Amino acid sequence: MSHNYHIFTLPNGLRVVCLRSDSQVTYTGMAVNAGSRDELPDRQGLAHFVEHTIFKGTRTRRSYQIANRMEAVGGELNAYTSKEETLIYTNAPAGYTERAFELIADLISNSVFPQVEIDREREVVIEEIHSYLDSPADAVFDEFDENIYAGSGLAHNILGSPESVRALTGADCRSFIDRWYTPGNMVLYCVDPSSAERIERLALKHFGNLHFDTAPHSRELPPEVAPFDIVRPGDNHQANTIVGARVFGRNDPRRFALFLLNNYLGGPCMNSRLNQELRDRRGLVYTVDSNVSLLSDAGVMLVYFGCDPTNVARCRRLIDRELDRLAQSPLPVRTFEAAKRQYCGQLTVSTDHRESRAMSLGKSMLYYGEVHDADYTREHIMAVTTEQLREVAELLTAQHRCSLSLR
Repeated sequence: MSHNYHIFTLPNGLRVVCLRSDSQVTYTGMAVNAGSRDELPDRQGLAHFVEHTIFKGTRTRRSYQIANRMEAVGGELNAYTSKEETLIYTNAPAGYTERAFELIADLISNSVFPQVEIDREREVVIEEIHSYLDSPADAVFDEFDENIYAGSGLAHNILGSPESVRALTGADCRSFIDRWYTPGNMVLYCVDPSSAERIERLALKHFGNLHFDTAPHSRELPPEVAPFDIVRPGDNHQANTIVGARVFGRNDPRRFALFLLNNYLGGPCMNSRLNQELRDRRGLVYTVDSNVSLLSDAGVMLVYFGCDPTNVARCRRLIDRELDRLAQSPLPVRTFEAAKRQYCGQLTVSTDHRESRAMSLGKSMLYYGEVHDADYTREHIMAVTTEQLREVAELLTAQHRCSLSLR
């Protein structure tokens, strides 16, 4: 893997990370340290609404011109929002780096949020909200967060509610950008065949005039909640259930042991422990997986499964048994070493997805101030011990465990 990352900071405080590649495609984007957690209580859904409406007009471009700017050359312009981050990103054939930089800079500096576009996109977002409400497999995650992060800005879902979205205005959108889309709160990333010197010139040309003041984050640690076991009745053919617990934030050194535990327990491969126990050996589920979501100061690890309502209790017993076993005694050495080899192999394969790799550069700089690439992660995974894995499994034992089921 190449390590020729070039990292620099513009005079206005904007951090930039670039990687020279031999690809015929350029990947570039702006990572912003702001998401749904940073909204005011009466403006839920604003971060996501900004993500939608920032493409709807600037001082010099209408929405169709923005959409056409990258697509006309075969590229793409897109964005996403999470609880703590927003990414605006492009991909395009190599040679259009300046076009991408200029467009992203225009969106951040000059978006005007025309009222007619705001009203139209408001209905689009409300339909998006309804589509999630119509999908219990998605809704169960939002409801789990509402309970495990109760009393904090992490509790509400990213989209907001139809009522909160109807209340949002173009002035709200512009205010959110002015507060959070600031040089000190963003990272520009680029994976491109160009030289580092050229990227520096282009970055300074198009982003050097950003001078919004960076407001300090006022994120508060979510309060601890008592373990819960919630069942919501419904008329679904399948019960959608989550079992999980609060864990630490993304800067905790134990995260590598947690990543390894998660992958072994319910990762994306068919040989994950829970897939073997619940699906392959017993045919109780179509889907069972686990995942870890780490934020700046808190996180969750959870197991999701969907099954016939009559099988929920049995699935819960099997999951509880696996979690307790992992917490009570270390994995056998051969099993443990195989789990580490598999995880590292998956890392190698994942780096072949160039767009994801480019995004990870921006997010790594945003959160850690340096590049944590696959080699960095692989080194730390291989250093995890069986006892460290057992210790993080203790965070998921019965006294910490929460569950929510939509049936």
